[in-house]
Amino acid sequence: MTDSPPSFRPGPAAQPNTSLDHHILKQGRKIPGSTGDFTGLFQQIGLAAKIIYSRVHRAGLLGVLGSTGARNVQGEMVAKLDDVANDTLVESISTGGYVCAMGSEEVEDFIPVPEGYSSGKYVLLFDPLDGSGNIDINASIGTIFSVFRRKSESSGPGTLEDCLQPGRDLVAAGYVIYGSSTMFVYTTGEGVWGFTYDPSVGEFFLSHDDIHIPARGDTYSVNEGNHCYWKPGVQEWVAWMKSNNPDEGKPYGLRYIGAMVADLHRTLLRGGVFAYPADEKKPEGKLRLLYEAAPFAFIIEAAGGVATDGKRRILDIEPDKLHQRTPLIIGSPGDVEDAARYFNR
Repeated sequence: MTDSPPSFRPGPAAQPNTSLDHHILKQGRKIPGSTGDFTGLFQQIGLAAKIIYSRVHRAGLLGVLGSTGARNVQGEMVAKLDDVANDTLVESISTGGYVCAMGSEEVEDFIPVPEGYSSGKYVLLFDPLDGSGNIDINASIGTIFSVFRRKSESSGPGTLEDCLQPGRDLVAAGYVIYGSSTMFVYTTGEGVWGFTYDPSVGEFFLSHDDIHIPARGDTYSVNEGNHCYWKPGVQEWVAWMKSNNPDEGKPYGLRYIGAMVADLHRTLLRGGVFAYPADEKKPEGKLRLLYEAAPFAFIIEAAGGVATDGKRRILDIEPDKLHQRTPLIIGSPGDVEDAARYFNR
């Protein structure tokens, strides 16, 4: 079975003549209460993405492959490029005056903004380098980010509560994927757009206009190495996806890269379903709600897809801690509905 065709619509509007900055300026004007701060924040995120792109593509020459030998707050080994990406985002954005606080998957507490710059009206949360286990094998990795409005008083520094907001309150979310080409994909809740980086110009240009996820796909993404830890319903779902049943469009093809940003980029464009269920090892789920699940749920829903933990809409989950985890089923509406039905058995 071959992959479904891409779901974006290339044409005059998707030719490389609309820059990311120009597009964000237009979108920012549509956000109630938005000022130039929104555009300025995205310009800084775009700059950080270009710097990270440069480091990623020269990692072997810069001596930033491999591990630092330390473990992050998640208990995971920290790759050298994890630190580079995290520091790049913090340094690029903390003194711009657009955010009051930040949160990173690599940092235990929320990141305060230096005095004098903390009156910004937004909050930025990010996974600086998703899929860092793929770095040393030259496979796709990426940066995931989300933007909230601050909740605290605008005259003071940001607080932890500014970061602990449900995904339904997001102002924008996006990701940058560093692969065969580097793409910047984002949404403000209505419409999803993709921009491809042209290193000869040093700019992202619109290449994927008005992305819509197909109602169904023909692939599923799940870490089958965890099969023995899954609940019976999850095991039954995977067996059904692999069954020889052409009348139901089965079997589906398995596609699993090991970097959520890469797996969901493909799912967004071609349809299908990505799942990381709870299991015996991680009964609360593995993926981080604020840094991975919520921003991608915001993007996928804006493209016509669905994201759930099996029972609840991801965007309706109220976080109570920065590094809260969640199960996740996300992708094409029909495929997510099928998976959730099995997961709840």
